[in-house]
This record gives sequence, C-alpha cells and structure tokens, in this order.
Amino acid sequence: MSSQTYHAIAHRKFKSLQSLIPKSWLLDPLPDPLPLDVRSLVSKSTVLTPDELSITSSYDVTSLSQLIHSRALTSEAVTTAFCKRAAIAQQLTNCLSEILFLPAIEQAHALDAEYKHTGKTRGPLHGIPISLKDTFNIKGYDSSIGIASLAGNPAKENAALVDILLEQGAVPFCKTNVSQTLMALDSHNHLFGRVLNPRNRRVTAGGSSGGEGALIAMRGSVLGIGTDIGGLGQEIGQLPGIDKLGLQGSAGLMTTSVRDCELFLKAIADANPWEKDPNVAFGSWEGQGEIGKKPLFGVLRADGITTPLPPVAKVLNETVEAVRNAGFEVVEINAPAFKKYHSLANSFFGIEGNNFPLDILERTGEPLIPWLNARLRRKKHADLIQLSELHVTKSALEKEMLQIWRDENGRMIDALICPVAPHPVPEIDRWNGVGYTSAFVVLDYPAGTLPVRDISNGDLKDELPESEVLGGWDLRNRDLCKPSTFIPSVFRPSYHSYMFQTFVYPFSSMDAVGNPILQVYADPSETGHPDINDRKIYLNTKLSVQVVAPRLQERRLYQAMALIDEILRGANSEIRARIQSRSTVA
Repeated sequence: MSSQTYHAIAHRKFKSLQSLIPKSWLLDPLPDPLPLDVRSLVSKSTVLTPDELSITSSYDVTSLSQLIHSRALTSEAVTTAFCKRAAIAQQLTNCLSEILFLPAIEQAHALDAEYKHTGKTRGPLHGIPISLKDTFNIKGYDSSIGIASLAGNPAKENAALVDILLEQGAVPFCKTNVSQTLMALDSHNHLFGRVLNPRNRRVTAGGSSGGEGALIAMRGSVLGIGTDIGGLGQEIGQLPGIDKLGLQGSAGLMTTSVRDCELFLKAIADANPWEKDPNVAFGSWEGQGEIGKKPLFGVLRADGITTPLPPVAKVLNETVEAVRNAGFEVVEINAPAFKKYHSLANSFFGIEGNNFPLDILERTGEPLIPWLNARLRRKKHADLIQLSELHVTKSALEKEMLQIWRDENGRMIDALICPVAPHPVPEIDRWNGVGYTSAFVVLDYPAGTLPVRDISNGDLKDELPESEVLGGWDLRNRDLCKPSTFIPSVFRPSYHSYMFQTFVYPFSSMDAVGNPILQVYADPSETGHPDINDRKIYLNTKLSVQVVAPRLQERRLYQAMALIDEILRGANSEIRARIQSRSTVA
C-alpha cells in the first residue's frame, strides 16, 4: 500500500485544480441556497462579458467554425469564452478533472496567427475548443479516471484521437470527471467528488461520462468526447467499438446540435484515423452508409427485461407518431434475442473478475463508492474455455439479431427507434440498468440519443402498466415510479465525498493528520430546499429516444437522427431535401 492516503492525494489534486482557475473567474459568493437548476447562474454572474456570454450561448460548433473561418470571431476569443464558462460549470457541477485553460488560450492565439499568415485553416475544427473525458491521454496531464493512486502520473504521449484533433486545429481545453473505475452509472469518485446534474441536482448526471455531459449541459463546451461501454455515454453520436477478448469501449461524441455530428465525424474520417489506431476500420465518411430514398424506420418498444415506465413509453410513441405524420413509415420490431444481451453484456463486463480495479484502489486504501460497494466483488476470472463460450454465444446472437434490419416483407430498415432507458433520469445513484444501450455496444451498432422534450406534470400522472412483473430488474424499475421509494432528503451524507460549500468542492478544513473534514448536508432544511419525495423529482429533466443503425453505418445513423430531429423540431428539412435531390437524380 502507498504511504499516501487517498484523502491526502485528493486534497492535493483539489488544490491544484483550484489554482488553475483565475480568481477573476470565481463565482463569489455563490447563492445560498443554490437552486436545483444552476444553469441560470451563468448569465447572472459577472465572469463572462456580454460578448463571451453570446459566444457560449448562441452557437453550435458548425456556426462557430463558420464564424472563425470568416474571421468574424478569433479562436482566441472563442476559446477564452469557453474556458471561462467551463470554470463556472466546474464551480457549480464539479465536472472537470484536468484544466488546460492557459495552454488552450495560447494554442488558440497561435492558430489565429497561423491563419492570418497562411490564409488557410487546418480544417472545419480549426480553432474550436474541445473537452475530453478523463480517459483520453493528453501529454503532460493525468488520466487518473477518478482513482487516487493513478493521480500524479501524467501521460507521456497523446491518445491517437487527441493527435488527430490537434492536427485538425481543435483546441483541447479541459478533461472531465468520471465514475470511480468507470464502472458505475453515476459519476462519483473519491478523488474529484460527485458530478451534479446542472438541470436538476437531485437527479443523476449519469456515468461514466457524467462530467462531460454536465459540462455540455452548462454550455461550458459545445463539443465533447466521452467513452461508452455500457451505453450511458451516448449523446448525439457514437463511434463503434471493437471487441477483443471482452468488450472495448468506444469514443462517444457529445454536441449541442445534430448537424455537428457530421462536421466532427467527417473531419475525423477524412484524417485517416486507421493510420494512427489499428482498432479503427478503414473507410471514408461517404462510405459509412446512407438512409434510403424512402426511409423506413423500425420501433423497438421494450427489451423483454424491464418494461418502460409511462413517461418513456409516452415519448417513444410521440416520436413514432411524429415520424409517421411526416410521411415516413415506421414498422413494429419484435426481437426475442434482444433480452439475451443483458446477461451477455454483464458476463463480458466481469470476465476479469474485477481484480484489477480493486487492486489499484487498495494501493491507497481507497474504498469503493457506495454504488459500487454493493456490486463490485472479487471473483475468479474467466478461463479460455469460458471466454470461447461467451464469444460463441455472442456470434450466434449477432446472427439472430440481423433479422431486425428487415421487415416482414423483406424491406431494409434504415434505423431503429427505441428507449434509451426504461425510466426517466432518476435520483442520484438510482440508475437501474443499461440493457437498452449495452446490447448495442455488444453488437457494435452505432447508436445515439436525441432529446425530445422536458418531462411534464402530465407525464407524472400516468400510472404503472398493469402487467406481469418480468423479474428483479423490472421490479426495481417499477420502484422508480413509486413515491414510497424516493429518498427523503435532498442529498444523503455519502454523496458528499469532496464537495465545495454545500455541493461542489471538498475541503473546509483538515484534521491533525491531514485528512479532510467534509461538509455534509443531509437535512433538506440545511439546503433551503423543501423535501421532494414524489414524482416531481423528475421535473426539469429531458425525455429522449435512442436511434440505432447497423454496424459501421455511422453516416446512415447521422442522417436518420437528423431527419427525426428535424421532424420533432418542425425545422426546415435539410436531410429531406437531400433525399429528394437524390431521388430526382436517380
């Protein structure tokens, strides 16, 4: 065991992060109490100038790229604005793990000078600030993934994706917080603390890419890269994973608009990433599929393990009806094999026996976070025969699942629409499972999430379906609709590992041996918020749907998502215009 306690390492890391935020960027004082939705505090602060507030609030990546290319904005101005807003997001949600503000602004300044001198940009990402999940190596910075014993060991080289981004002129400016060991469904660890959901601090920010999601939600970044193996990293678009002995996570793109997916993915594909990473399949962006001239969608309503709660079923039905009303056909999909992926994914996740992450934690005596404490146990690793059997099962199920891409008349289905999860965004540490997303990770199908609308009071009035309980997972999922199971306080004490003031940063003082004295607020009256112990906890959260395409069909996925998004927003349909143009030419 290391001579350093995880407490001492966490305190040192906290002080280091704090020192990298200029004093003029601090929110002083923070409102007391903080509102459950902290996003409005950005515009109320004096940290951002009016121009910086406009830059970070008004544009997506595509618009910012156009403004930088036309010289209406400089990369330095854009990067500075997002660095400042990310600093605000950190103070309100605890979303960052590494801060690169100063070198990012210097890099942006150099890119502006290069553009002025040569008259050329490096590409569509030239001058665009990009945030990355802590898992991605950036030379000179830790990739601690929220574990104390891995802190203080900066990467010696960049990840392949980081090198590609730099070559494209992108500006990495921060890394984001994660769940301990990357194996929890809520982003909480003892090194950095818990990531809070900026829309509603009572509910989870998700995991393991919760820091990235919170930063994007605060618009402290408009282009972020997470990773995904269970499915909770999904936002807008996702690159495919490559399976080795078990399952390998995939890079997951997070943006504030669907059209940014195409800009980013095309830029990466055009950079020949297979020359830097042997796991990347060869192929241009144009070779990654397209939807048909008369797109046909499938809807998969349930996984056979957990019945979607009423708000989830309702928003899925609304989406399907909107697509049908726009003139497109949606057919019902029955996939008996789908429910088999839940146990298969869990088997793959546990092939190592959980010994490696537990060994790393033990170096500094770091305990498991509460969510993992009841779930992560040492066990014997799988042997070669067991691994072989898993892959035989996987191959058989992959073949069986191919049937979902044809309807009963043999027509090719362009994309699937299905739930992201069987429940709305739940309370902290109560995400029930990832069966609706992990199946597509095992299948290596590209998938993405489309926010549809906010949950409403009307959604909360619908009762649970009177149907047979499908099993333990379904029973726990149904509990998320029962007020009697809600936690009767704003936060439980165990949630406050390393939070500032009431919620965000960790240390008010240290004891005689250098361990932090944590500020814990378990009583709702101490936070100024009334107790919320009914379904209203779900208010101010998003209801979303998942869109899925066949393997290695990222462009096809993007087009399907863009079309559905345009239909839901009632926007002018660029994608439909492309389809009609293609049909006319044909």
